[in-house]
Amino acid sequence: MEIKLNNQIKTFPEQCTVQQLLDEVIPEKQKGIAVAVNSFVIPKINRSHHLLKNNDEVLIIKATQGG
Repeated sequence: MEIKLNNQIKTFPEQCTVQQLLDEVIPEKQKGIAVAVNSFVIPKINRSHHLLKNNDEVLIIKATQGG
């Protein structure tokens, strides 16, 4: 399965959920992030249930501090 993750093509051996993807690409703390799949925000509560499909476009944004 191929998905576009933050504008880069990534290949995965099988279908996975948003949470499984996050666990693989961000194994450390996952606080302060937002995830959109095909331009739709996936709430944190739905990440473990939302299945990714071939050619989905996933955008992961990390909150930063500064001023």
